[in-house]
Amino acid sequence: MIAITGILVHWYAGRSQHDVAGSLGVARGTIRRYVEPVIAAGFVPGGPPVSEAEWAVRVKEWFPYLTDTRLRQVTWPEFDRHREYIVEQLRAGVAKATIHQRLRDERGVPGSVASLKRYIVANLAEDAVRAKATVLRADPDPGLEAQIDYGLLGSWTDPRTGRSQRIWAFVMVLSHSRHMFVRPVVSMDQASWTASHVEAFAFFGGAPARLVPDNLKTGVDKPGLCDPKVNVHMPNSPRITVRWWTLRVL
Repeated sequence: MIAITGILVHWYAGRSQHDVAGSLGVARGTIRRYVEPVIAAGFVPGGPPVSEAEWAVRVKEWFPYLTDTRLRQVTWPEFDRHREYIVEQLRAGVAKATIHQRLRDERGVPGSVASLKRYIVANLAEDAVRAKATVLRADPDPGLEAQIDYGLLGSWTDPRTGRSQRIWAFVMVLSHSRHMFVRPVVSMDQASWTASHVEAFAFFGGAPARLVPDNLKTGVDKPGLCDPKVNVHMPNSPRITVRWWTLRVL
């Protein structure tokens, strides 16, 4: 269950309603419903510190009709009726979004993808982790390979526009030594992708024999075991789709 006070703590720390909804798995309309009275009361993100206990007191004042300050998962009993099926799907490696679609289309189960994900984390954590289990392979030889991916760092407010901007991290890791290069970026387009590679190679003082991007759209057009399609793009030139196991740097 998600405490309403937790929603307010995240929002008051400077996170946008969109980011709070995404990280907590709650609908944006729900976030807005609980934040609007706070804004009306004169609170703004980044203001004087407010403890969670203080938020709890104020929540009871703003929402006196609530006997419990937690968001109850009303769809969980519906998911629980199909518990064995969900566990079976997780163990087969089926994605949660696909499980949700099958439950909805084939079994008429209501509820959102976010609700299903919260149900799995709260009730089937062991099975969810087991579904993600992977077999480790031997480390490649030195200089042979680097792995690439993006990760969300957080949000930053642009002082010129006052708008919240997501900040991503371009990450390149040498597979043998695990030596890492990280570059914060505000865009994951092809120009940023190319510039990040150039800076990574300068940082490492050379280039590995091959690059292995995760299934990020900038680097991988279409994943596949036997026929993946990798995006290769140079500034001011058309995009080229390459069919190969890895992108080799010569």
